[in-house]
Amino acid sequence: MKQTSVAIMTDSNSGITQAKAADLGVFVIPMPFYINDTLYYEDITLSQEQFYTALTDENARISTSMPALGDVKDAWDKALKNYDEIVFIPMSSGLSGMCAATAALAEDEYAGKVFVVNNQRISVTLRLSVLDAKALAESGRDGAYIKDYLERTKFDSSIYITVDTLKYLKRGGRITPAAAAVGTILHIKPVLQIQGEKLDAYAKAQSYKRAKEIMLHAVDKDIHERFNLEAADMWIAAAYSGGREMADVWLDEIKKIYPKNDVFMNPLSLSVACHIGPGALALTCTRKMSDIG
Repeated sequence: MKQTSVAIMTDSNSGITQAKAADLGVFVIPMPFYINDTLYYEDITLSQEQFYTALTDENARISTSMPALGDVKDAWDKALKNYDEIVFIPMSSGLSGMCAATAALAEDEYAGKVFVVNNQRISVTLRLSVLDAKALAESGRDGAYIKDYLERTKFDSSIYITVDTLKYLKRGGRITPAAAAVGTILHIKPVLQIQGEKLDAYAKAQSYKRAKEIMLHAVDKDIHERFNLEAADMWIAAAYSGGREMADVWLDEIKKIYPKNDVFMNPLSLSVACHIGPGALALTCTRKMSDIG
């Protein structure tokens, strides 16, 4: 019996660049952004540097959007010329309407061919889901199995983020202007978390140093208490927004805590960075896939 060929597709919220996607043998749909009413596509016509230049410009108008369904259909149709099925893993449904919209499209027009995964992940944790899906496809699993596995394990991950300024959370309406003003005066560095659908408050710190300590403690607690595992059973990853210099210091600190883990770091998704601004640092842990066969 001929093995079903399965294409793995995600969006650029995974942090997987077009060049890296080609290396991995996966497909990435670029996220659209409007800057001063001009449409750009992440990693196609919009670089990280261009995005942060606009983000820090007080006069620039930036808004996020989801890919047009016509563009998604074009990507699916192109992939289906060479594959029997597609597993599409978009950003968390709690952060975008893309998952629901593409799931409806798949059900209406691509039933049995396109499997949209409500994986509840973003950034480096979404990247790991893509790598798991690719490994499963290469082991011979079909689209239905891969979708089921990724949705069963979607909460086996945690993200903690600290931000440099409250300005962008205020701009996006996630905190009130009064709370932002008080937080700025007190030099508060909030620690946010994503454990599933949404970006939520986790703790408050009065310095980067303390915020990083909180994130390290939170991940350690998740590994040993929430997941009841050891660090060797988890993927540890870091992320950041803006410049790399401070992020590299953060990466070195994490590696000292987890010397036996292959700690990975990527820029945060621009869709997340839009709401939290530059200078953010993140730490994540994700359960490793233990059984491919």
